[in-house]
Amino acid sequence: MKTYFRLLSFAKPIEKFAIPYIITTFLAVVFNTLNLALLVPLLTFLFNATDAKVIEEKPESFWNLLDNFNYYAQQINQVYGTYGALKFICVIIIISVLLSNVFKYFSQRIMENLRIHTLLNIRKAVFENVMDMHLGFFNSERKGDIISKITNDVQVVQFTVTGTLQVVFREPFQLIAYLVALFSISRELTFFSILFIPISALFIARLVKSLKAQASGSQASFGVMVSYLEEALSGVKIIKAFNATPFIKQKFNQENENFSEFGKKIARKQQLASPVSEFLGVLMVTFIVLYGGGMVLNGTSELTAAEFIAYIGIFSQLTRPAKAISDSFTGINIGLAAGERILDLISMKPEIKDEANAVTLNSFDTAIELKNVSFSYGERLILDDINLVIPRGKTIALVGPSGGGKSTLMDLIPRFIVPQKGEVLIDGIPIHHLTMDSLRAHLGFVNQESILFNDTIFNNIAFGKTDASHSAVETAAKIANAHEFIMSSDDGYQTNTGDRGVRLSGGQKQRISIARAVLNNPPIMLLDEATSALDTESEKLVQDALNNLMKNRTTLIIAHRLSTIQKADQIIVLESGKILERGSHIELIKRNGLYKKLIDMQTFSD
Repeated sequence: MKTYFRLLSFAKPIEKFAIPYIITTFLAVVFNTLNLALLVPLLTFLFNATDAKVIEEKPESFWNLLDNFNYYAQQINQVYGTYGALKFICVIIIISVLLSNVFKYFSQRIMENLRIHTLLNIRKAVFENVMDMHLGFFNSERKGDIISKITNDVQVVQFTVTGTLQVVFREPFQLIAYLVALFSISRELTFFSILFIPISALFIARLVKSLKAQASGSQASFGVMVSYLEEALSGVKIIKAFNATPFIKQKFNQENENFSEFGKKIARKQQLASPVSEFLGVLMVTFIVLYGGGMVLNGTSELTAAEFIAYIGIFSQLTRPAKAISDSFTGINIGLAAGERILDLISMKPEIKDEANAVTLNSFDTAIELKNVSFSYGERLILDDINLVIPRGKTIALVGPSGGGKSTLMDLIPRFIVPQKGEVLIDGIPIHHLTMDSLRAHLGFVNQESILFNDTIFNNIAFGKTDASHSAVETAAKIANAHEFIMSSDDGYQTNTGDRGVRLSGGQKQRISIARAVLNNPPIMLLDEATSALDTESEKLVQDALNNLMKNRTTLIIAHRLSTIQKADQIIVLESGKILERGSHIELIKRNGLYKKLIDMQTFSD
């Protein structure tokens, strides 16, 4: 139940909903029970029963509703006759049914508002915590599984855990009300009846226990299946290029069948609960008819025929709240399994976060410095004792063979990752003493893979800047050599880029990414192989845009095409996590080392 109450905590302030819900539910239950209890006087007057109880004096207690009602009905009978009393009873029943349904409507409306409010808070908490996680989290988790938790698992919680709130609050009230009515009619018969309830409860308890493990397996399987789906849709071009469609289909279908098997097992047990509960209910009613009917026929009880018929009617309804409670317990375990997955995601804490006393970086004045920095993934050493200074206003290029640690070194500066040894400083301040928001506000990024969102070109350039003017966006696009192709598009700056920018060429996407960085106007630029995936014509346009971008800025560039960084102030040659060479293009050529070898290899291949 710990998981249930943690999920319920997202309903705060729950008293805003709980208090009016309890009041309306209580009144709905009272009037609903009264509807059935009124069968006794109705049947008595309808059949003019001779064994009816005569109540000559008004009952002292107001809460003795049946005796009070019988008293007034008999008074009306004496004045207006039996048909007049019957009309009185029918009017009271109509009023009672109306009030029962009015209060039931308001209680359901309140509960629906509570359910929606709870799910709103759960979705918000899950998404916000996911977005706060460090980048390493997304490298180790399946995207499909995260999507499954945010969508499917929350939906499961919606129809099970929050759905049981209505049952938990309403059905026990209704059950108690029915029992009170039954005891008021016949204590002896009611004591006999409730002996059957533990039998039904024992069966349901065993069924509930077996559901949770299968529900957990089902949710995990669904997460894997969504992961396969997400990977297939993202990589459909590669799948078709390598004729791997049958393989991907088989992989997805295998997990789909696995998920379906879990669904069948869960459904079998869920569907078993209802008919068994119904059979046990009918079995109990049958025994009561035999036992109570014998009491009435033998005259061994004060129970009248009208009371006995009303008793059967009420008891037949007793199984409905009992069945609703048992059904909710079979369903809640599926919701709790999904809830645990959601809460695990909410409970995760980012490994990289602001220190309690972190300060704001207001300006960048001198240099970025890496001092004795080492970084490793597990036992694999990526960077080994790196010392590097990037002065303000200078352009520093990182080159070297793949796997040398270039991207890792760049990721240290915005604190996407943190070194195991050494520290990174900006203006002499270790970056872990700075707030990440203020640090990243001074950084601009242009990556090899242009990340665009399924939105307009304008909104992609103005990403994160809701107050950006059209003139500012247009100026940024002109600096990025993007204005001309944008204006030639169907809707200009309002042209939709499609999913991940699919409607644009590689060079166009890259120039929009550069325009986004220009609009942000950061003092420090991080360029990760920004031209390596482009053709010659696009490369020239993008390189011109990058040159415009780098003016009067501090820039760190990762480049595989060494012709693009020959004008850099300093070139750092990395291999196996170590700095082998550093200097200008001319100095490194004269040194005739690894850099010269890389230049010669590219010249030969060109």
